[in-house]
Amino acid sequence: MPSPYRALFTAPGAAAFSAAGLLGRMPLSMMGIGVVTMISQVTGRYGLAGALSATIALSAAALGPQVSRLVDRHGQRRVLRPATLLSLTAAAALLLAVRLGWPDPVLFLCCAGIGCTPSIGSMTRARWGKLYRGSPRLHTAYAFESVIDEVCFILGPIISIGLSTAWFPEAGPLLAACFLAAGVFWLTAQRATEPEPHPREHHTGGSALRSPGLQVLVATFVATGTIFGAVDVVTVAFAEEQGHKGAASLVLAVYAAGSCVAGAVFGLLRLTGPPARRWGLGVCAMAVSMIPLLLVGNLPFLAVALFVAGLSIAPTMITTMALVEQHVPRAKLTEGMTWVSTGLAVGVALGSSVAGWVIDAAGADAGYGVPAVAGAVAVVIGLLGHRRLSRPAPQREGTDEEHVEREQRHVA
Repeated sequence: MPSPYRALFTAPGAAAFSAAGLLGRMPLSMMGIGVVTMISQVTGRYGLAGALSATIALSAAALGPQVSRLVDRHGQRRVLRPATLLSLTAAAALLLAVRLGWPDPVLFLCCAGIGCTPSIGSMTRARWGKLYRGSPRLHTAYAFESVIDEVCFILGPIISIGLSTAWFPEAGPLLAACFLAAGVFWLTAQRATEPEPHPREHHTGGSALRSPGLQVLVATFVATGTIFGAVDVVTVAFAEEQGHKGAASLVLAVYAAGSCVAGAVFGLLRLTGPPARRWGLGVCAMAVSMIPLLLVGNLPFLAVALFVAGLSIAPTMITTMALVEQHVPRAKLTEGMTWVSTGLAVGVALGSSVAGWVIDAAGADAGYGVPAVAGAVAVVIGLLGHRRLSRPAPQREGTDEEHVEREQRHVA
């Protein structure tokens, strides 16, 4: 491990909460695809499988920021454990309902309950923020977290699909639930690195989403999530058309690997200049990287194109988290980071559904037009909101009302 990354773990407790965060984050990439695999194997109904997976994503998008808001107010330990127990109970009920053949509405209700799963990535990033706020090491820490995200998305689907197909249909979601339980309870047992709650600031202020800067980031990431959701679905369809459906997971792993490599290198850089400019360049790069996908003719070319496209993902995500840290009051940092993830999740659900409709109507080749259009939308939103992000960051020690008033004066 290069020395800047090794230096992160000189702080007491850093290695432990990072390892716990890795375990707790695995369900992010395992649960949805595990449910799809499980339902398609048990019932053969791909439409139901996709709808249940989308229900989990949308439920997490709705409930995740609320859980994180409670975390900022009351602390990680007091909130994450009850929320995780609710999610685990819903997951257990889903597995039982599938095994016993219960009606579809019960399955949807269980999937909605799984959405209580906390945003573990936001929790670990908040801990890094506590350790290294104001230090150049925070940039490296956020880069490391993005690499961990990509590792989860490389390994998670392979593990989940492999277990459900080789062992028994419920194996993938079951292991995802076990990872969640182990990660959350290990993380919340580590009190020394837990960020302090801010009950007074939350009592007097509103949501972190009142920040104009955060609104730009979330809106842009809805479009960015649409790219990710569409690329996943279209790649599976394209591989099937090529007669190698099983290769889709490997091609998508290459996509995540490109982001993983870029994130690792980006974390080693000592960058100067405003982060808003780097963020804008990253969004533009993601959009441009979608254009070659319109020209793909075979799986090897698609793999190369997706690896190149992945190079812009992690640097943009890292810079996004740095901007959240700048534009959101410290008392609402976890909630602010979760809102970005929520925008991404909404976009993934939107991209998956729109891409599926386009594929049914015009084929997989036409489906790659969906991420291309979504990339263009992301650029437009980023350009329109760039002024909100590029202005000098306000002092973040004040109350929420003072912070929002300063934000709104700058926008005006």
